[in-house]
Amino acid sequence: MRFDILTIFPAFFAGIFEHGIVRRAQADALVSIGIHDLRSFTHDRHRTVDDRPFGGGEGMVLKPEPLAEALASLEIPTRAERSPGSTRVILLSAQGRRFQQPVARELAKLDRIVLLCGRYEGVDERINELYCDEELSIGDYILSGGELAAAVVVDAVMRLLPGVLGNQASGEFESFGAADAEIDTDQQGVPRSQHGAGGLLDYPHYTRPAEFAGLRVPEVLLNGDHRQIRLWRREQQLRKTLRNRPDLLEKAALSTEDKRLIETIRREELGFRGR
Repeated sequence: MRFDILTIFPAFFAGIFEHGIVRRAQADALVSIGIHDLRSFTHDRHRTVDDRPFGGGEGMVLKPEPLAEALASLEIPTRAERSPGSTRVILLSAQGRRFQQPVARELAKLDRIVLLCGRYEGVDERINELYCDEELSIGDYILSGGELAAAVVVDAVMRLLPGVLGNQASGEFESFGAADAEIDTDQQGVPRSQHGAGGLLDYPHYTRPAEFAGLRVPEVLLNGDHRQIRLWRREQQLRKTLRNRPDLLEKAALSTEDKRLIETIRREELGFRGR
């Protein structure tokens, strides 16, 4: 996959993309990332990329000309001239669709993603209308610019690509993972039930030593009974989701047993609070 990032702060990405999985994916030629400085597409001695907004108001707005020239240099035509397909132009914006794991899986099917990093009060809307396939927001809060959001999108999408993670199941058996019906990998000894409903939070994880600071690993994880481990993990997944993200339960395809467990957990919580 190819990522192209348009930004006025290209040095921002130097450290982020030089470590861990992103670095290895680039070294293995599974992913390529191009960082493009918008100031290289200006024509005045001050390398001006912004101007005051028409109609008044606070702050400055990124000018359309440098962005259009940068996109042209990448051979990205306007949306009207571009055939729908394997390339998507995305504006990182607080007004965009919320970026979540299903969106990451959707983007992972593409060949090329072009990310426009907004700054100041935003980007001239004509660039959005002419070139962008969509706007994405990584959350309901305001950042100083789209660079952090672009890095988040690259990381989340890239790790879903075949070969990027050492174990393909790592991208499936985790919080917000795919439902079992969508999972291709099947490894001996890997319990598959934790994502039977898909999209719930992950269960707690433990490793050696078996005892740390007076706390022992739950006994069920030490006995080798995979059926009991699956049941325990599913219960813990539901407990954590109910506690931290109850909104996820509203859309989850829960089994009768899941619903029974949730009611039991809720009664326990009510009993605890009543003490």
